Amino acid sequence: MSHRLPPQVAKVTGATSKNPGRHAGRNDPTSPLLGEPSRYLNAKQRRAWRMFKDELPWLVESDRPLVDLAAIQRAKLIEFQGLTINEVQVYSAILSKLAATPVDRSRAPSFLDDEEPDEFFGD
Repeated sequence: MSHRLPPQVAKVTGATSKNPGRHAGRNDPTSPLLGEPSRYLNAKQRRAWRMFKDELPWLVESDRPLVDLAAIQRAKLIEFQGLTINEVQVYSAILSKLAATPVDRSRAPSFLDDEEPDEFFGD
């Protein structure tokens, strides 16, 4: 089965503009916005959690368990506690499921306005 890009991710990355027919008729499951960090997270984990919320605007309440796990791992990285190989693999898998991997980022539109024109392509 092929991977279907969630509608909100498709909008942010520009996929709906590139292939409008592919994304036509897809309904966006309604779910409340992500809200505030879970109560059981400590202050550093909550900070990491808020970073994910700011960086990934398409996250909704149903993503909370994965965001909580990712925040716990990110807090360890921020505090230089280090991660085991298993924790790195889990963290990588969570980021992929949240559409936060470098591959997803490369498809996101660029918001930089100060790029100089390309002399060969006239951009």
